[in-house]
Amino acid sequence: MKIVCFISGSGTNYREIVSRDPAHKYLIFTNRPGCGGEAIAREFGHEVVQLSHLPYFEEARKKYGTGSIPRNCPERLAFEQKAIMLIEEKLGGQADLICLAGYDLWSTDWLVDRYYPRILNVHPGDTTRGYTGLHWIPAAKAIIAGEASLRSTLFFVDKGGDTGPVLVQSAPLIIEPTLSEAGADLKWKYLKILDFIQINNIKTFAEFKLKSDAGMLQSLERICTYLQDQLKMKGDWQIYPYAVHDLIAKGRIEVDGRDIYLDGNLLPEFGFRLD
Repeated sequence: MKIVCFISGSGTNYREIVSRDPAHKYLIFTNRPGCGGEAIAREFGHEVVQLSHLPYFEEARKKYGTGSIPRNCPERLAFEQKAIMLIEEKLGGQADLICLAGYDLWSTDWLVDRYYPRILNVHPGDTTRGYTGLHWIPAAKAIIAGEASLRSTLFFVDKGGDTGPVLVQSAPLIIEPTLSEAGADLKWKYLKILDFIQINNIKTFAEFKLKSDAGMLQSLERICTYLQDQLKMKGDWQIYPYAVHDLIAKGRIEVDGRDIYLDGNLLPEFGFRLD
């Protein structure tokens, strides 16, 4: 298979994918030249295509504001089309699979139309239950909803935000014992937050932000950051290589619209769970 891994940072998801089976043809694309993942690519002997998004987004930031650049604006589309042109020139055609492996930019509708269902992304939360958002927010949403565990979700990228059909979910990371391993302080803060959520009948992350003080919000962030670091190792690094090599590369997956079939059997909404 010709597999392109899109990276923006450390490249650890890419590392885990390749380590499972280095025999495929891998190409690395980064929008952040010099990122940590490039060192991993050099170790593996993989070619890296670099294209910084910053020159393309300069005018867009002035027009829309930093952090508010629309997903399908002309500037983002121009960057992505140039990136894909460089990638496909190197490959001599289209990739068999694109793995967003710690990539920090949205995919435009143009790319989804060109490659669906051949773009994979991983998310540190159960997307089927609405635990979406950036960084530590998915874990916070799960805690506020009363979940006792967290899961990573691997999905085919569609035109929404983390809304694509789910291929694989990780085994559950049980919250309380995971925090106990970190020490008594973090677990005590977690139990205190649970009491606060129950006493104040908090149902959403927005309510928690409104009713909590800065110290409690900081405690929740610290807890969720730790949990998601653990989930990356015990979730993301397990399901991404498994999906790529044990399912897709072996021809066991078929996609019809939003329906995913494993060995001819329709998967449920949450996909195949490793537990």
